[in-house]
Amino acid sequence: MKRSQINQILQSAQAFFTEHQFHLPPWASWTEADWQGQGEACREVIDCQLGWDITDFGSGDFAQRGLTLFTVRNGKAGSSYGKTYAEKIMVVDDGQETPLHFHFQKAEDIINRGGGKLLLQLWNSEGQGEKADTPVSVSIDGVRRTLAAGGVVSLAPGESICLTRGLYHRFWGEGKVLVGEVSQVNDDFSDNRFYEAVGRFPSIDEDEAPWRLLVSDYAEKIR
Repeated sequence: MKRSQINQILQSAQAFFTEHQFHLPPWASWTEADWQGQGEACREVIDCQLGWDITDFGSGDFAQRGLTLFTVRNGKAGSSYGKTYAEKIMVVDDGQETPLHFHFQKAEDIINRGGGKLLLQLWNSEGQGEKADTPVSVSIDGVRRTLAAGGVVSLAPGESICLTRGLYHRFWGEGKVLVGEVSQVNDDFSDNRFYEAVGRFPSIDEDEAPWRLLVSDYAEKIR
C-alpha cells in the first residue's frame, strides 16, 4: 500500500471516530517526530501493539478487502503489564470484507458502535481448520441463537455478538460501520487462522511522510 493512501484512510477514520464521539488517547495524534525519545516511556504501547493498524489482507484492493483498526488496550503473554483483555475500535466501510478466519485462543465480543449494519457469516471449524457443516450456536447480546453453517448475522447499532475460539467468521459493512471489539489478549502474530492465505500487515511504499505511525512502524521508526 502507498503511504499516501494509508494517510488518507487514517484521516477518514479519525473523522469517523470524532463524528461518533469515540475519543482516542493523546498519543493517537502524535506525529513521527513526537514519538522520538518516547520509546521507554511508551514501552507498553509498543510491546502490546497499541495504536493505528491498517490492512488490505494482501489483496491490493483495500476498498473491497481491508480493515482500519485502533487498538486501545491490550496485554501480552509473559509480560508484567497485568492485562488479560484487549479493546479495539474499527472502521468497516460499505461492502468492505474482513476475510474468513478464527482465533485459536481469543474469544471476542464484536459490537456495532454506530453507523450502518455489520454482517457476519459464521461456520464452526473442525479437523485441521476445515469448515464444519454443523449448526452454529452463538450469543447475541446474551440471547442464544442457532444458525445453519454459513449463516449470516446482521448487527444493527448497539448490538453485539460473542465469537468463541475456533468459530470461523467473515464480516463486512452495509453502510460504513463503527465496530468495537472487547476480547481476551490479542495476538495478531500467532492467534489468527485464516481460511485462505492472506497478508496481515502490508508492505508500504513510502511515497510521502506518515501522518500517523502504524503499529507495524514502531520497530523501524521509533528511536
